[in-house]
Amino acid sequence: MPDASFAVAHGQMSEGQLEQVMIDFWNGEHDVLVATTIIESGLDLPKVNTLVVERADLLGLAQLYQLRGRVGRSSQRAYAYLFHPQDQSLTEDAHRRLEAIGESTDLGSGFQLALRDLEIRGAGSILGEVQSGHIAAVGFDLYAELVAEAVKEMEGKPIEATGPPEIRIDLPVDAHLPESYIADQELRLEAYRRLAAAITESDVSDVATEWVDRFGPLPTAAVALIELAQLRVEAIRVGVVEIVKLRHEIRISPVDLKPSQEVRLKRSSGR
Repeated sequence: MPDASFAVAHGQMSEGQLEQVMIDFWNGEHDVLVATTIIESGLDLPKVNTLVVERADLLGLAQLYQLRGRVGRSSQRAYAYLFHPQDQSLTEDAHRRLEAIGESTDLGSGFQLALRDLEIRGAGSILGEVQSGHIAAVGFDLYAELVAEAVKEMEGKPIEATGPPEIRIDLPVDAHLPESYIADQELRLEAYRRLAAAITESDVSDVATEWVDRFGPLPTAAVALIELAQLRVEAIRVGVVEIVKLRHEIRISPVDLKPSQEVRLKRSSGR
């Protein structure tokens, strides 16, 4: 970029040098500021509209969030590009951090990002003094829900049902996530939790696409698990709460048919 004027800022510069560089950049005397993560907080540069972060896979989620906040501080559209080496595979934590920062783009998403950071890094026990707990195994959202239910039970308050409706599906199908596909137990639990939270066909498709992107082509058992999830969301859509195989029959309930529908059903299936 021979026509661009560059300035440099890093932590080994004196306070006076840093201040002068930032004043010059603020006044538009330089087009590009090349800096370390020293710029991650405390700077308000409304004219800056593009941020390029090199080796974003090495930075923490809070750092990425602060760095991204350096742009988009005025009415003009801003862009933040987070780069990582193509020839190196991302660690699982790095992938989750970049995924989280990419999803949290709405105004006020800082709290949700903090929850994801807590899930990724882990946390201690909420009720107690120990520095380790079970949050990493089940995810913060579920852990907080379990704690809230336990507190309500101790207080004698009714526990309200939350989340998608309960659908009973009992079919002789081998549907699960094999350890050979997702070796890490925490990741498998998170994958199951995401699929269980899906309540529409598009939600299930998004989960399947994410699994393929993160872990590779779906094995047979995982394909069956996705198909069962698709069956479950269709049951939610039509109001069915039970699909069970009994001997050589499959029972679906509740089914409320009009007389004309009963006649058509008997014609198509005599039994």
